Amino acid sequence: MSEPNDKEVNKLVDHLFRHESGKMVAVLTRVFGFSNIEQAEDIVQDTLIRALETWRFGKMPQNPQAWLYRTAKNKAIDLIRREQVKHKIVNDIAPLLKSEYTLAPKMTEMFTENEVRDSELRMMFACCHPSISYEAQLTLILKTLCGLSVKEIGSAFLTNEETIQKRLYRTKEKIKTEHITLDYPGADAMQARTDTVLKALYLLFNEGYNSSHPEKLIREDLCEEAIRLTILLTENPKTNYPHTNALLALMCYHTSRFESRLDDKGFIVLLKDQDRTKWNRFLIKKGNDYLNQSATGDTIHDYHIEAAIASEHANAELYEATNWQMILQLYNTLLSRGNNPIVQINRCLVLAEVEGYEKAINELLQIKGFDENCYYNTSLGEMYMKNANKERAKHYFQKALMLTSSSAEIELIRRKLADCN
Repeated sequence: MSEPNDKEVNKLVDHLFRHESGKMVAVLTRVFGFSNIEQAEDIVQDTLIRALETWRFGKMPQNPQAWLYRTAKNKAIDLIRREQVKHKIVNDIAPLLKSEYTLAPKMTEMFTENEVRDSELRMMFACCHPSISYEAQLTLILKTLCGLSVKEIGSAFLTNEETIQKRLYRTKEKIKTEHITLDYPGADAMQARTDTVLKALYLLFNEGYNSSHPEKLIREDLCEEAIRLTILLTENPKTNYPHTNALLALMCYHTSRFESRLDDKGFIVLLKDQDRTKWNRFLIKKGNDYLNQSATGDTIHDYHIEAAIASEHANAELYEATNWQMILQLYNTLLSRGNNPIVQINRCLVLAEVEGYEKAINELLQIKGFDENCYYNTSLGEMYMKNANKERAKHYFQKALMLTSSSAEIELIRRKLADCN
C-alpha cells in the first residue's frame, strides 16, 4: 500500500475507466440482463466515484482492478438481495442469483477472466443486433464497451450531447421492447453479426486514428480499445475468421506509426517525412503475423487488401524503397470491389508515384461529388504543387482550409500555402 496524491489518483482512475469500465458493464449487464443495462452502468459509475473518494483520502490498493471488481460485485449483490433490480432478470444464470447459497459464488465467478471476456463478446454481438440501427450500434459500443462519455461520443460524431442522449435512450427502449438478449447468435447468423461487429470496430479505430476532434488528431485510447476488442474476436473460435485477423493486422500496421505521425509541436508529419526509426517494430511484426494468419480459406475481404497495402508501407525500410507498383495494383483490386471515393483519392496519390503527377491530377479531377471534402482538395493541392503549378495548388489549399475544423490539419494546410507563396 502507498500514500497517493490527487494527481496520481485521478490519473489511475481515468486509466481504469478507459480500460475496465466496459468490462464491468458487460459483466453486470450479463448478470442483470440487457434490459437492465442502465443499472449496470450506474453501478460502474458509483464504483469509480467511490474509488476516487476512497483512494484520495486513504490508501491506494495494490491491485486497483481487483478492488474495482470486488466493489462492483458487492454493489450488485446488495441490489439483488434487496430486490431493487429495475427489470426482472431473465437469463441463463437467473436461477443461481435467487438462492443465497449460489448468489455470491456465481457473482465471484462472473468476474473471472474467462467470464469477463465472454461477457464482452456477448455485449459486442448484442450491441450489433440487426434490430438496432448502425449509427446506434456504434454509439452503444462506444458508450458501453469503450467507456466514452456522452460528450466524447458527441465529439466523435460531430454532434451535440443531447442528440447522443436521445439516441441512447431510443436504443435502450428498443432493447427492452424487442427483448434483445446477450446470447450468441446462431451459427447461421454468426458470420453476418461478426461482420457488423468488425465494421463497428473498424470505424472506431478510424475515429481514433484520424479523429474528428478539433484539438486532437490521434485518439490512442479509441485505437487501443478497438485493437483489444478485435483481439478478443481472434481468440474466440466462433469469431476467428480470416478477415478478423486481416483487420487486426491493419490496426497493428497503422498503430506502429503513431510516434512519428506528429512532431513535438503536434504538427502533422507526412509519410514521406516520418522518422521510420520511431516506428514500432514489434507492432509491425504482429501485423505480419496476423496477416499471415488471415491467409486461410478462399475468400478475400477488403480488410485483406487494406492490410496488404499497409504492410507494404510498414515493411519498407525507406520511403524510396516502397513498392508503389504493388500498392497501385492492390488499390485497383480494392476499387474493383466497390466505388469508394477515399480509396479513389488514395489510389491517385499512389498513381503519382508510378506514372507522374499529371496523370494523378487528371484522375483526381474525374472524381465526382467530393468537391467539398478537405482531403480531396488537399490532395489536389499537393499534386499541383509537386507538378510546379503553385497557383492551382494555392486555390485548392485555400478551399481545403475552409473545410476542416482540425487544428492539426489547419496548420498543415497553412504550411502548404506558405510554400506556394
